[in-house]
Amino acid sequence: MSDIPKIHSINKTDKETLLKWYRLLFLGRTLDEKAPNYLKQAIGWSYHAPAAGHDGIQLAIGQVFDRSKDHLFPYYRDLVTNVAAGLTAEEIIYNGISKDADVAGGGRHMSNHFAKPEWNIHNVSSCTGNHTLHAVGVARAIKTYEAKGVAISSQGESSVSEGYVYEAINGASKEELPVIFVFQDNGYGISVPKKDQTANRKVARNFEGFKHLRIMYCNGKDVFDSMNTMAEASKWAEENQKPVIVHANCVRIHSHSNSDRHELYRDDNELGYVKEYDPIAKYKRLLIRYNRATEEELSAIEKEVADEVKVAHRKGMAAPHPTPESANDFVIPEPYVSSKYPDGTHNQDGEPMKLIQGLNETLKAEFRKNPDTYLWGQDIANKDKGGIFNVSKGMQQEFGKKRVFNAPIAEDFIMGTANGMVRYNKNIRVVVEGAEFADYFWPAMEQFVETTHEYWRTKGQFSPNITVRLASGGYIGGGLYHSQNIEGALTTFPGVRVVYPSFADDAAGLLRTSMRSEGMTMFMEPKALYNAPKAATPIPDDFEVPFGKARVRREGTDLSIFTYGNTTHMCLEAAEKLEKEGFGSVEVVDLRSLSPLDNETILESVKKTSRALVVHEDKVFAGFGGEVASLINTDGFEYLDAPVRRVGSSFTPVGFNRTLEAAILPNTDKIFDAAKDLLAY
Repeated sequence: MSDIPKIHSINKTDKETLLKWYRLLFLGRTLDEKAPNYLKQAIGWSYHAPAAGHDGIQLAIGQVFDRSKDHLFPYYRDLVTNVAAGLTAEEIIYNGISKDADVAGGGRHMSNHFAKPEWNIHNVSSCTGNHTLHAVGVARAIKTYEAKGVAISSQGESSVSEGYVYEAINGASKEELPVIFVFQDNGYGISVPKKDQTANRKVARNFEGFKHLRIMYCNGKDVFDSMNTMAEASKWAEENQKPVIVHANCVRIHSHSNSDRHELYRDDNELGYVKEYDPIAKYKRLLIRYNRATEEELSAIEKEVADEVKVAHRKGMAAPHPTPESANDFVIPEPYVSSKYPDGTHNQDGEPMKLIQGLNETLKAEFRKNPDTYLWGQDIANKDKGGIFNVSKGMQQEFGKKRVFNAPIAEDFIMGTANGMVRYNKNIRVVVEGAEFADYFWPAMEQFVETTHEYWRTKGQFSPNITVRLASGGYIGGGLYHSQNIEGALTTFPGVRVVYPSFADDAAGLLRTSMRSEGMTMFMEPKALYNAPKAATPIPDDFEVPFGKARVRREGTDLSIFTYGNTTHMCLEAAEKLEKEGFGSVEVVDLRSLSPLDNETILESVKKTSRALVVHEDKVFAGFGGEVASLINTDGFEYLDAPVRRVGSSFTPVGFNRTLEAAILPNTDKIFDAAKDLLAY
């Protein structure tokens, strides 16, 4: 582009740099061409997306990246990018053949997903383009802490069709963040030509109306044009604290990956054309034509690289695989442990406080304790309003707009930028309202799933220290999207904690533990209990509740009811009525924590009463209660005098009309009848 100062050219760039670039390009290409051989020999590298044809822009990304201040989010085709950023042949091969020594994560992630977290080269997902949101989150942290550096996100042009990419660029534009979005345009999304992806021939033009966003175009096949463009983009983004799109025109010389056959959709003319525009061949010709290097010098580099790759290959082959036992390591970080309240109970002294007040005061206390704590979400801070239910009331006034702010109506953006921001500093704790109601969380599920396996995938190198608050459940006449329960789906994922309190003190204590712990916690808030007097309790100022510790709310000898959330109060009412009417003594166990689950307390209760009823608001079919029932049947079968029974919603959505809602959701009478039948079994 005419406004880009030509820092680099074949004549202006010093010879040492030119030869260094050739070495990096040739090393990247050598590894790129060697990768399929490992698969052919059944050694590994079973996923390989060739970088050939993208060499110019990838060299530029890696060389412009400064690991002392920048953050790089490469995608699966960025082999040359990672080599240019400093990864060795050895590290590339360890990743390709999934060895334990792989610096990206010890072979836990798909091959060709190169990373080095300790250098801020982040381990990204196979979900194309989703790391754009993480880059925006890191860029937010860079700006918040007034630091130097930029976040660089790299991807193919077709993945820009993903909705979360638009969310990322919209958010970066709105917040004016120092992030560079590199689109490596090779014309195809696997076999789908870009004309089937977007109306614009250059996808970057889709974003021309975005304010605060600079768009730059370059020839990604040309080393100098790519280098000048990336250097200018980095300088401009950092100095102006605004986002840049770099659209690099590339060619894809080979198939999309080793599972693709490009001859099925590309003719001989096209295949010949892309080989003719090989960036390395062009760069080599320039070096020789302009007398910047001799054939002999380049041949010497090529031999040196070949020898280096041979050594790296031998080391890779000799390196150990991960052990089977290690599969269970780094699933989730160890949580914060309370020394004052080890079992999550207290003496109940003091005036009762409503659940919503307990949450609000705990949030404020933790924000005062840790200045690296942040809160955002939809509708959470505007003048005197603090969220749909006012849980965050007064927080922006006290802690300012840098720490408490509204997010766009984009659940993926809310989750994805949380994942990104906490990468910047291990002390950062982020609390997000993942959606205004739990039912609206589904658009964020891709980012949720991504975040659940970050700690495991990186072999403990990155922990997403995030608490996701969700107003959950029914009994408010909300109907669809305002009354459903989603905890049954959330608990199927390793790498996340899921808690669901029933009383104000447990809500406050679990929130404090969540915010002080490393790792992600889904904090389900029973919104029907926010202001309910029956959920109000005294709350000590520093109360903490451990994960995985249930609370016996009522002692009994003849039947155990296991429950959580809204139905806990119904179970207590049913238990009182059952005993009063002479049907038996009923124990009510409030699970509080669903994942991890307190297996010990559950089994001890069943051992004592010999009967078990599992009650929750969600549907019985495929609901979380099935896991509790299975635990009892598997590990407590010899204690049982009757089958385990369950009470929950019918297998329908929750209706809006109050008559429909009452018919669908469990209530005290339904629990009473089920418990009475079980006691009489």
